[in-house]
Amino acid sequence: MAWFGRDKTRPVDAEQALPGRPDPLAVPERHYVNDHRIQPPFPDGLATLVVGMGCFWGAERGFWQAEGVYSTAVGYAGGHTPNPTYEEVCSGLTGHTEAVLVVFDPARIPLDTVLKLFWEGHDPTQGMRQGNDIGTQYRSAIYYADDTQRAAAESTRDAYQRALTAAGRGKITTEIAPLREFYYAEDYHQQYLAKVPNGYCGLGGTGVTCPIGTGIEAAGG
Repeated sequence: MAWFGRDKTRPVDAEQALPGRPDPLAVPERHYVNDHRIQPPFPDGLATLVVGMGCFWGAERGFWQAEGVYSTAVGYAGGHTPNPTYEEVCSGLTGHTEAVLVVFDPARIPLDTVLKLFWEGHDPTQGMRQGNDIGTQYRSAIYYADDTQRAAAESTRDAYQRALTAAGRGKITTEIAPLREFYYAEDYHQQYLAKVPNGYCGLGGTGVTCPIGTGIEAAGG
């Protein structure tokens, strides 16, 4: 299958996606920054959310620095290819976006606050790109684990859209879909900007505040 010359902003069909592999890529069990687990099992009472915000290096750093976030990991989600490599995802032939697994304590950082960090941490109006990073792997996405997360994602999206519209910005293009699978990325990608502090980070927010406080109800009340 030809990788070169293909429009990487065009989603790939499942039938055309790369086959991948049955076994997960080798990744560490512990977080490079805080030494917490990045793979299950996690301590009781914690929740997880998977999001895509463009290049996952900077996106992950934004979450691990937040109070109440227990752990983070980077990987691939939303596509078809099982256990893809970074090179395969970059080809545009897996359907995946670069994603961050956020493991958080809802008693210390509510879901709506995690989503506020998500909305403000990138530009969710850019479609299949984020800044100069272009392709389906850079699309904005929220992959929810249950109906509570789905409702919160949709209600916070609507609230942020009102703020963006008032500021003269465009329409949110964020994909909101059930999480099918989160595939961990290669070891060297995990907590990359802690290992390489001056490494590339192409993320930039809109500068528009997401008008969400803590304690938002699942239905957006």
